[in-house]
Amino acid sequence: MSLRFLTAGESHGPSLTAILEGIPAGLSLSPEIIDRELARRQKGYGSGGRMKIEKDTVQVLGGVMAGETTGAPIALRVQNDDHVKWKGKAIEPMTAPRPGHADLTGAVKYGYKDLRLALERASARETTMRVAAGAVCKYFLSQFGIIVGGYVASIGEVIADLGDMPYEERFIRAEESDVRCPVESFASKMRDEIEKTIHGKNTLGGVLEVVALNVPVGLGSFAQWDKRLEAKLAMAVMSMQAIKGVEVGDAFVNARLPGTKVQDAITLETRHKPALSAAEGSLIARHTNRAGGIEGGISNGQPIVLRAAMKPIATTLTPQQTVDLGTGEESPTKYERSDFCPVPRAVPILESMVAFVLADALIEKLGGDSINEMKPRFKSLRKATLEDLQMDNVPHVFWE
Repeated sequence: MSLRFLTAGESHGPSLTAILEGIPAGLSLSPEIIDRELARRQKGYGSGGRMKIEKDTVQVLGGVMAGETTGAPIALRVQNDDHVKWKGKAIEPMTAPRPGHADLTGAVKYGYKDLRLALERASARETTMRVAAGAVCKYFLSQFGIIVGGYVASIGEVIADLGDMPYEERFIRAEESDVRCPVESFASKMRDEIEKTIHGKNTLGGVLEVVALNVPVGLGSFAQWDKRLEAKLAMAVMSMQAIKGVEVGDAFVNARLPGTKVQDAITLETRHKPALSAAEGSLIARHTNRAGGIEGGISNGQPIVLRAAMKPIATTLTPQQTVDLGTGEESPTKYERSDFCPVPRAVPILESMVAFVLADALIEKLGGDSINEMKPRFKSLRKATLEDLQMDNVPHVFWE
């Protein structure tokens, strides 16, 4: 992997940190670019009280000088404003694991004497730094015209009908909605569902869609299992807390249909320059995108479309059955502050993870240590045209 990042820090610790390694030199980068994405992560109908406390802004501690990346690891820090309420104070032991969380599994794995040690690191507060690192990756991709955006497709049983709305319009309208749904009539129903859930002391999940536009053909590989682009994307999406399912393109609908109805037919289109009416190239094109922009582990030039299923958060105001490990008796869970519906806030987090994978794949494809080296290489990438796909039409003996 040419690009990687690590995060560190606890939910109520002094701060959260990340190191992003592999971003080339010469990328103009300011904290405001990252702060805009951090602010997006904090917005969403159904979020809990923590978002009223934290006002996330980033400190860039390394890898950027005079407003440009140096090619060295980029060090990022976000302060936890809520830490002051915890610092130096005795905290009641947490001994009753909550179903659906890392409380019990973490204690078994690491031998914790207090379940809060698992909670502090497993918390979705960690995704703050994923968004910070992802913001850099999104900005890097934008230098090559690649756009990563997302929106909410469903919450609970409310499924939005987005029709033929263009993806870029979906991104814009989603940001105008507090539930990040591009269609207001469905957004209103989603708010109603969230309100019912809050009053019912419960939580709610949903489905998110993340789409990457203008991705060139040729990212990823079929040569090894761990090089396949959809595999890397699926891992990145599934790594987020509460995500339990991922789909590339129309995967689950396709699974119910015969093969002739799920492929994206290949057609030939002749492009012309408007002024001269001269042929610009014979483009190998598709009129459908059931594959979600990836074939054989490699991007095919179509929009990369991913859907993620997010389960309802396991922390509920209504107590659930558990066992208190301190007393050895069955008992109800105790409530820990959390979101009622995290789905709208998850959109920028998943965008960040997708952007990271695509930035890594693009860096691997282009090579080079600086943006100025990469841009000419990007322009010269092979296209899906007859002109760039010259076949020799000569019989070959593959094995002697």
